[in-house]
Amino acid sequence: MRFSARTMTLTALFAVLTAVGAFIRIPFPLVPMTLQTLFVFLSGALLGSRGGALSQVLYVGMGLIGLPVFTGGGGPQYILHPTFGYLLGFIAGAWVIGFISERFEKPPFLVYLAACFSGTLVIYAVGTAGLYLNLNFIAGKEATLRQVIDFGVIPFIAGDILKILGTAVLASRVGARLKRI
Repeated sequence: MRFSARTMTLTALFAVLTAVGAFIRIPFPLVPMTLQTLFVFLSGALLGSRGGALSQVLYVGMGLIGLPVFTGGGGPQYILHPTFGYLLGFIAGAWVIGFISERFEKPPFLVYLAACFSGTLVIYAVGTAGLYLNLNFIAGKEATLRQVIDFGVIPFIAGDILKILGTAVLASRVGARLKRI
């Protein structure tokens, strides 16, 4: 797989933006609300499936090698952190958003809206599964799936809807100007 210098630059930019978004946060128990997902959405919408997913792989990789880019720091031990599933969800979510949006030469607002909504569902699904497994099998705290959804998804829906709308507006205006990767 070969990537141009432009592709590598944009991919790195979105990895860094996602890292910056980790530190713009509103605290909640266990899982803080951050602007990370805004940059995940934008990476998929503007870079396409490959570029969006690659930017998030780079972001997760930076954190796992020890750079403190995650909301709770960094390092290989972060795999055992309750929020690690959401980070894996970022990769899959960016890919899904890119996959849907790149089906159109000039995606309209509604396509970006549907793509970001779908990507959000993927992030929630992967993240919730990771949080459930972590709490029940690593942290040793019994939690039902409903409890995990109650504190790992529900508090973030309103903020994610705003981020989805913002991404769809922005991407529909500038997305056509960027050549897909």
